[in-house]
Amino acid sequence: MIIDYYGNDITKLKNKKLFLFDMDGTIYMEGKLFKGVTELLAKIVENFGRYVFITNNSSKSVEDYIERLTKMGIPCDENNFLTSTQASCRLFNDRFENKLIYAQGTASFMKELADNGIKTTTKFQPDIDAVLVAFDSELTGEKMRITSEVLTKLNVPYYATNPDWVCPVEFGYVPDCGSMCFGYEKATGKTPIYIGKPNPMMINLAMEKFNVAKEETVVMGDRIYTDIASGYNAGVDTVLVLSGETTISDCQASQIKPTFVLNDVSEILKCYRKR
Repeated sequence: MIIDYYGNDITKLKNKKLFLFDMDGTIYMEGKLFKGVTELLAKIVENFGRYVFITNNSSKSVEDYIERLTKMGIPCDENNFLTSTQASCRLFNDRFENKLIYAQGTASFMKELADNGIKTTTKFQPDIDAVLVAFDSELTGEKMRITSEVLTKLNVPYYATNPDWVCPVEFGYVPDCGSMCFGYEKATGKTPIYIGKPNPMMINLAMEKFNVAKEETVVMGDRIYTDIASGYNAGVDTVLVLSGETTISDCQASQIKPTFVLNDVSEILKCYRKR
């Protein structure tokens, strides 16, 4: 028997067919791949499974992520990714087709919106139909001023890609989209509807796309309030790894409990090595 932090048997994980991995804090940290990741992904494929990276980080496009992970030695293409940007594109194309969207985000994020047919502006305009704020590693004071002006003057639907408070980096953390939106709440009184995890949209999209049942799906991540909560909301098994933001004390204090708790994803390799 292969056990997790609390003594639960994890051997059933090797029979899963769809592995949905968070990235930051789960498979790497600031471009440095964690031990055992490439071997685990190879074992998943060898066992007729599929791995997909689901991330709330909207600062990079799928094209950027493919380039980044390929350089790390991870075989991947567009079918290996579902991002909060992709989920946002689907939502906005469904609800605001041909409407003008004020968007705040990186150049990569803005390009992906445009590539998906979403008409955007980065300036204040009275004919804006909705607002979309993303994690913006290129944030400036001017951008914050314009976003605040739009939210203050216009009463339009307001969305954000993800509610994450922080993004893990080598020395600790930097503010993520949730923190940015908290600042806008203090400035304007407006709060967004969050599209990414813990919203189960990305998990449901992945299961639908690859025709995989809930019982055959597992979500793995380092955050309870996004990764684990999204799996919980989608009704699938979850694995919390302690390689990123969440500590074991955080887990113990949380009302949302993961199915399994591991130090890192490499521990799953023990399931495949068991004879």
